[in-house]
Order: sequence, then structure tokens, then C-alpha cells
Amino acid sequence: MISAEENFQNEFLRPILKEQNELLIAVFKQYLVKHKVLFERYSPEDQANYIENTIKKDAQIRNYFVGMIIGKLSAEQYQAFVPMETELNRRIITMLVKRIQSQVILPLRD
Repeated sequence: MISAEENFQNEFLRPILKEQNELLIAVFKQYLVKHKVLFERYSPEDQANYIENTIKKDAQIRNYFVGMIIGKLSAEQYQAFVPMETELNRRIITMLVKRIQSQVILPLRD
């Protein structure tokens, strides 16, 4: 049986992440510019780790991303979200990290 959190994730959160994909990627790339990160000099493995650590540990960018997703919910969806907020926020971050990693990691340059 599918949990309420998983159902909410699949029904509402995944489609929002897909819809917001271009903006999510643009926000992350701007974060790299703003923080003067020489991302292209990192190995692909280090890039993946950087993405994960940044999104999980930098509260400001994490909350910014979560807000971008939650802001797309209807009032009714938000009321369903609130009781599961902690778990759903964790799921948003996990999906976001994977989405950005799959699209931003660059080959190592000489």
C-alpha cells in the first residue's frame, strides 16, 4: 500500500518539480555564480557532492527551493501538505538534488 506522503509526492510534488525544472536549474546556476564557485573545475563526483551538500546544508538556498515548490500548491493542497510537512520537505530535497545532479554535472575540463 502506498503511503499518504508518497501519494502526495507523486500526485503533486513531482509534477511541480517537472514544471519548475528550468527555473530550478537557473536558480542553482545563479547560486554558483553568486558564490563564485568554479564548478567546472570539480570532478563530476565532486560536482555531485557539492550539489547535494549545498542543497542539504545551506538553509537559505534549501528554503528558497522548498518555497518555490510549495508556492505552486493550491490552498487545498497546502492544507494536505502541512501535516506531512517534515517528510514532504525531505522528499522535495531528495528529488531536487537528483534532478539538479542529472542536469548540471559537467565533464571535467583541462
